[in-house]
Parts: sequence; C-alpha cells; structure tokens
Amino acid sequence: METKKISPKQIAYIAVGTVWILFQLYLALVSPLHPMLQSPVHLMFALIIVYINNPADKKSGKAWMRFLDIPFYAGIAFVFYYVISETGRLTTRVQYVSEVTALDKIAMAVCIIILLEAVRRTLGSILFFFILFFIVYFWFGKYFPSIFRFKGTNMKQFTELMTMGSSGIYGTPLYTSASSLFYFMLFGVFFSECGGGQLLIDLGMKVSRNSTGGPAKAAVISSGLMGMISGSAVANVATTGVMTIPMMKKIGYEPHQAGAIEAVASTGGQIMPPIMGVGAFIMAEMLGVPYKSIALAALIPAVAYFMSVFLLVTFMANKKSMLDGETKTEAIQTEKILPRLYQMIPAIVLVYYMIAGASLMRSGMMGIFTCLIINVISKFVLDGKYFVSLKRLGATALQGIKQAAEIAIPTAACGIIIGVVIQSGLATKVSKLIANVGSTHLIIALLITMLGCMLLGMALPTVAAYLVANVLFVPTLTGLGIAPLQANMFVFYFGIMAQITPPVCVASFTAAGIAGADSMKTGLTGFAYALVAFLVPFIFIYDPSILLVGTPLQIVKGTFILFLGTYLLASGMAGYFLVPLNKIERGILLAAAILIIMPETITDIVGIAVAAAFFIICSGKKRRFNSQKAEA
Repeated sequence: METKKISPKQIAYIAVGTVWILFQLYLALVSPLHPMLQSPVHLMFALIIVYINNPADKKSGKAWMRFLDIPFYAGIAFVFYYVISETGRLTTRVQYVSEVTALDKIAMAVCIIILLEAVRRTLGSILFFFILFFIVYFWFGKYFPSIFRFKGTNMKQFTELMTMGSSGIYGTPLYTSASSLFYFMLFGVFFSECGGGQLLIDLGMKVSRNSTGGPAKAAVISSGLMGMISGSAVANVATTGVMTIPMMKKIGYEPHQAGAIEAVASTGGQIMPPIMGVGAFIMAEMLGVPYKSIALAALIPAVAYFMSVFLLVTFMANKKSMLDGETKTEAIQTEKILPRLYQMIPAIVLVYYMIAGASLMRSGMMGIFTCLIINVISKFVLDGKYFVSLKRLGATALQGIKQAAEIAIPTAACGIIIGVVIQSGLATKVSKLIANVGSTHLIIALLITMLGCMLLGMALPTVAAYLVANVLFVPTLTGLGIAPLQANMFVFYFGIMAQITPPVCVASFTAAGIAGADSMKTGLTGFAYALVAFLVPFIFIYDPSILLVGTPLQIVKGTFILFLGTYLLASGMAGYFLVPLNKIERGILLAAAILIIMPETITDIVGIAVAAAFFIICSGKKRRFNSQKAEA
C-alpha cells in the first residue's frame, strides 16, 4: 500500500503548530512572560497558522498567486525578529515617555498590514473595512462632523498606541487569548475527540427518547450540553443538527421550525456556564474578576433561556398531539451511556479547578491532561473502541491551534478599534449622546444600546462585537448608574443574539441549510423562539437579583418570577396552555408573560392574575376535552 506523501505546506503547519504548542506549554508549566513579549509572540504564531491555512490562491486555485504570500511571511518574520531582539527595551520602556525609534514605526506598520490581511482572509471584508474606517478616523478625525471631530494623530502617537503598550494590538483581549483562550480551544477539541462530545450528544438523546417531541427535546439538551464545552453556535448546529433536525422533521415539525429550534438551542451554548462564549473570558479580564464570577452570574438567565426553548418544543408537541389525536415519536438509538460516563471526568476536572479559584490557564491545562489520561484508560475499556491513536491526537491538536489562531486574529485586530475609540474620545462622545437620552428615559438608552450591539453582532464575529460594544456602550451604561457586571452582560447578550436575528443570522442559516428550509423564515422563527433572551438583559438591568446580586430572598423571588414568566412565554409562543389556544388567547397569554417578566411589582400582580384566570379556564377546557375523548 502506497504511503500518502505529506506536502511542504503540511510539514510547515505541523512544525509551526508544534512549536506554538511548546511555547504555550512553557507559559503554563514554567512561567508566563512579560505581556509585551508574550502577546506579540502568540500573535505571530497565530498569523503564520492563518496564512498557511488561507493562502492567496485558496479561492482562485491559481498557483502563481502563492508568490503574493511571500511579503506577508517576510513581514511576520521581521516583526518576530523585532520583538525578540528588542525585548529588553520593549518590556522596560515607559509608554508615551520613552523614545519611539524608526524601527518601532516600521514594525508597527508591518504588523498592522499583515494583521489586516489576515482579518480579510479569515473573517471577511466587513471587519477589515470596519477596522480600516477607525484607522482613517484616527488620522483624519479633524475632517469629520463637529460632534465626532478629533484633532488627528501623528506617526509617533499612532505607534505608541498600536504596538508599544497594552492599549492597542497587544492589549487585554490578545493577552487573554494567549493566557487562557488557547488552552480552552485545545481542551474543547481533545474532549470532543476523546468521546466526551459524543457522550454529551447521546445523553441528550437518551433523556428524550420515546417522549412526545423527543428529537426536539434532544436537540435542546444535546446542544445545551455541547455548548457548555464548545461555546460556538455554528459548530453546535453542525454537530448536533445533522442528527436532530432530520428526526424532528420525521415527527411532524416543519423544516423551518426544526432548523430554528436547533439554531436557538445551539446559540444558547455561548451564554451557558461553565464554558461560555469567548467573550465571557475576555469580560472577566476587562472587569478584573475571576471567571467563575461571570459564570455564576450567567447561570440563572441561561437556565431560563434553555427552559423556554425546552418548554416551547414540549408544548408544540403536546398541541400537535391533541389536535391530531395521535402521538408521534421517533426511536432514538444511542450506545450505552453508563460504561462511557468516565469520559465526563475531564469536564468535571476543568470545572472543579475553575471553581476552586485556579487560573484559567491552569484549569485548561488540567482539563487537557485529564483528556489524555482518560484516552489511555479508553484503551482498556469497551474493547478500546473510544481509544484515540497518537496520530489522531496530533491531528486534533493541530485542529485546536487552528481554532486558537482564528480567535487570536480578531482579538488582536479589535485592539486597534479599542485603542482608537478610547484615545480619540469617540467612546465618550457616543456615551454623551446616549446619556442625554438615558438621563430622562433609561429604557430608550437601553434600546439604542441593544440595536447597536445587535448591528455589531450581525457584522462582526461574537468576540469582536463584544469588544467593540464594550468600549462604545458600557461606559454609557455605567455612567447611567448601571453596575459594570450588568452593563457588560447586557452588551454580551445582544452581541450573541445577533446569531439568530435576521437579516444576518449565521446559526439560523446553517440550520436552514441542514433542514432544507427557507433561510429567512428559519431566522424569523428562531428570533421568535428566543424571545426570552431578548427580554432577560432588560430584566437584569432593573433587577440584578437574577445575576445573583442581592439578598437570598431577592434572588429567590427574582428567579421565581423569571421562571414563571418564561413558562407562560413558552406557552404563548407555542399556542398551548393545557389545551390549544386561539390567536387572541395566545396574545393575552404573551402579554401576561411579559408583564410578569417586567421587574415591577404591579405588573407582576396583573400578569399573575391573568395567568391564574387562564389556568382556571383552560383546566375546564381540558376536563371537557378528556370527557369527550373518553366517551368517544
């Protein structure tokens, strides 16, 4: 049998990937480096990986275009050499006081050019031009309208901001990528490859089998469990959707409904602890709090989100069963769960270390090491069926660094935007505009912020959307008296919800492709199904108890009200409350749900009164329905 030859590109990829992993292991096991060395080196490795995976001829296939990559590789090598050779000076200089040399300016320009091209190749033209706009603004701000006018900059100031300190490209977001996100990307791929991912999916399938609407419930549970580890909406849809969407269609869900359910459930992974979206890790760094504080604060809203989707699919299935007079189920076959439960140990170890207060870097490393240990155990369990060979582990590691590189690029690129927005005073100007409205009408300021975050979320990757929203809108909200945690959670939520909000809803479009459904119809349906997620951020602005802020009594009361409103909201969306509801009844029930969810005592009382009346009326209807069914 002929052995498949490894191409020079693959050799380069393996070599660079291996050195990058060794560098990150040094940071985790020996000692972290100065941020002005650690962050640039991390970025240079990420850039090499991105250029290898996205060569100039990737789309066209024209071999001659590969020569266009040579200047970019040379640029990466130059910046790499510059950072290493100038380490002593870069790590001891005083920003905006020490001298800026001609070499510093050249290195800055080269770094921005190769970074922007990496953004264009991996994340598309929207983010590329978005960043370019801010660079132009920073240089030519004096020509902008008076409200946004800025005196402009010069090469010395621009170099200082971009690459000579922690307020530009090498700022907090990129440092977070180097010190924690890299390890969580690796943990995610190792956990999934060593059987943990499939186990989570099968758990969701097993719990839901033989129940009404079982495949839809399986989609919600599996996507929620998988999302806790991966934190990626599109990845979740692609992983679980290929199994759950066809099964949902078989038992009567419309294609656009099946796609919407999967998209909504998968998107929730980014707000579900313990491992949320990448933005949550960066949020912890920006707020200067332990990540576990962010995860705990997000717990109740995340449970309400998944509770709403689970109840929705349950009520939809019950409604269809009552109207059709028959219950459709789909046999869900999974392998035995119990013998495989040991595969959950890495996730348990990871969460344990995070709760115990270990650094995210250490927690991630312990999770990865446990995955490798569990893989060795797998060789002697279930006839070695789930054992992963050394070659496959190597390929998995390379897949992990590819994901890590695709996270490092936007975090570094957003450093450009963050630096410009802060240094130019644009953040202050935007804050003043919104604050002028919010000082008299907070809800209007929140609505403006919501729309801004969602527009950013539609145009940019989640991490980029959160970072830009953080500098543009969070100062406004905190200036209006909102606590930093609430303000950050608010913009974080709406940046994520853009994934299922038309007209640009990547998760919904991915699910629609699998379901064979109309993309826009799937997106609109998903938007309606995720309604609770659009209400929750407003709730925790006015009532932070659901973020576990307040007395135990306040937290219990706030949680009870939220869950009750969520239950009624799901009933209204499904059109089922003990019995099928007509359009008028649905509208009244939805209004009652929203009144209950609103953090005002008087609205709670009115909403609960309406819900109680509905319960009495619908209970009578159900008794009559059961009597007629028994007589028949």
